Amino acid sequence: MESRSEPAREGEAAIRRPPLVRELLLVVGLFLVYKLGRQLATGHTGEAFDNAHRVWDLERFLHLPGEGDVQSGLLHSDTLVHVVNTYYATVHFPATAAFLVWLYLRRPGHYVWARRVLAAVTAAALVVHLTFPLAPPRMLAATGLVDTGQVYGPTVYGASPETDSLSNQFAAMPSLHFGWALMVAIGLIAATRSRWRWLWLLHPLVTVLVIVGTANHYWLDAIVAAALLGIALAVIRVPRRTVAPTAPARERVDAGSSVPDRPGAPDGPGGPGAPGAQDAPELVGAGR
Repeated sequence: MESRSEPAREGEAAIRRPPLVRELLLVVGLFLVYKLGRQLATGHTGEAFDNAHRVWDLERFLHLPGEGDVQSGLLHSDTLVHVVNTYYATVHFPATAAFLVWLYLRRPGHYVWARRVLAAVTAAALVVHLTFPLAPPRMLAATGLVDTGQVYGPTVYGASPETDSLSNQFAAMPSLHFGWALMVAIGLIAATRSRWRWLWLLHPLVTVLVIVGTANHYWLDAIVAAALLGIALAVIRVPRRTVAPTAPARERVDAGSSVPDRPGAPDGPGGPGAPGAQDAPELVGAGR
């Protein structure tokens, strides 16, 4: 799917990959801290439902589309609901992990950038989860929505939030399902040059329809996740592509550097007018 020049590939390969063991330990450590933080946010049932009513009323005040409009389209087919539930349960982590692995192997410079952005967004989301517990719309009777995971399966959550020891069901805002999916799309668009790369935006588009249609998230959960990602991307800039000199340019550079510089002879060998002195390309990226 890519149409990159050979010099660009050589420049990308010149960037050193971070040590694999260190990266594995770092990713696992961040995941464990996040899971621990989610567990610390449990036990706020009353506050979570109060916040859910506020979010639901705010969405109606802002005239956002009803979550029920998306779900009603899914409920026409039991098979479709099951597929959507499976997507919600199985795509989130594997897709993000595959994205990071591919960047690590093929675009190490973009890998470091993407890992930092994902870590920043996840940390910010954890802070919001701790300070603003929020019951998802599937738990709020006022929404009239169906808990598709419990009714049709499969589901990643326990039947009761109080007895669910694996996840914090009151961490609806922001939606990391959507935030990570959007970062995967943006990262692949930034790291590749194929004219088809914009199709990666289908991943966050499908994800937002899935999280809303299954009643696991409000529209505002996705909007807040996108806002946090936007802030992280503004602070952590995407790396510039490394451009390696072409073969003729390398020969000119070597020819110019093989003759010692002689002061007082600007147009002689080694001076500013020597062949290759003006034509040497600038190396952009890892060399700076």
